[in-house]
Amino acid sequence: MLALINGCIYTMAGPIYKEGRILIKNKEILAVGGREIGIPAEAKVVDVAGKNIYPGLIDAHCHVGIIEEIYQYEGDDANEESEPITPHLRAIDGINPMDIGFQDALKAGVTTVCCLPGSANIIGGLGAVLHTCGSSVEQMLVRNPAGLKVAFGENPKRNYGEQKKMPVTRMANAALLRENLVAAENYLKKGVNADRNLKLEALGLVLEGKIPIRAHAHRADDILTAIRIAEEFGVQIVVEHCTEGHLIADMLAKKNVPLVVGPVLINRAKVELKERTLETAGILAQKGLTVALMTDHPVVPIEYLSLSAALAAKAGLSTTGALEAITIKAAQILGLEKQLGSIEPGKNADLIVTEGSILDLNVKVEFVLIAGKQVYSIYNLC
Repeated sequence: MLALINGCIYTMAGPIYKEGRILIKNKEILAVGGREIGIPAEAKVVDVAGKNIYPGLIDAHCHVGIIEEIYQYEGDDANEESEPITPHLRAIDGINPMDIGFQDALKAGVTTVCCLPGSANIIGGLGAVLHTCGSSVEQMLVRNPAGLKVAFGENPKRNYGEQKKMPVTRMANAALLRENLVAAENYLKKGVNADRNLKLEALGLVLEGKIPIRAHAHRADDILTAIRIAEEFGVQIVVEHCTEGHLIADMLAKKNVPLVVGPVLINRAKVELKERTLETAGILAQKGLTVALMTDHPVVPIEYLSLSAALAAKAGLSTTGALEAITIKAAQILGLEKQLGSIEPGKNADLIVTEGSILDLNVKVEFVLIAGKQVYSIYNLC
């Protein structure tokens, strides 16, 4: 048993304990609170007075492990650009656990990531949620699959337009997605009589409500097309990037669609990013929407997740909202709020100890636990 005492605990479940205590047994949080929490005699006690304690940070959309920064061809496995419909691809088969990005994540307090295929295809494949420490994907997995990546807008148009094949237009983007969802509906109706089809099986997971569509959409019209198709087929959807979401905030509020906004630390590198602003997350959160933030690593290095939240807070997202966007709101969007994202009894002991606020440019992450195990420290605490 491990006891962290005297730190300022940001539970992300409401209370903040200024001189708090956390008891950890095996992989879980046993208790959290103030001095009313007794310390068992057998517990190893670590005094973190003057430090802050947060849940491990969660990057709700990135490509760590599947796009390696150094090996730009050899280590880039995010996009199978040979055909536009590849729902049967699985991120877990392209992730390299030895990617240096995972080490960068740990040093920055990012303990969980959602790794998705890229956006070159209309349907890109199945994403996965992983912890950022382990020597194999199997050791790191938290949830698999965690969503089906689909893409709207410029990327599929550009990739296949250059190849002189469908899709060349936004209409074709939408048509191909519909066509394949209908095929999956027919496949499911056949049941045990259907010959096994890996593409349609993957789409079937969406139609059966087991996983959401994770819809890459920057422009307002693309966002609304994605939602239109999700409603047409009665499936769950998470909108990724949502660059122009602030322009249609009232419409999104009526739809109550979860959003993963970002990355915010980028320039206007293509037409879809013309309306990029740091204010988007704050405007959407003020409408009551569930908002998480992303790095889209390696587009923005994963160690800048907390900096991204700080910039969003500077532009209008509340401090609490900024912290939630990289902890509990991210967990909710990933369907993992019962395990991750806050410091509560029964949840995974994924914790970080920092010197200073995690939203401060000068913050130092000193200590990281994943499932109750020390995985990073600038000094040996346990």
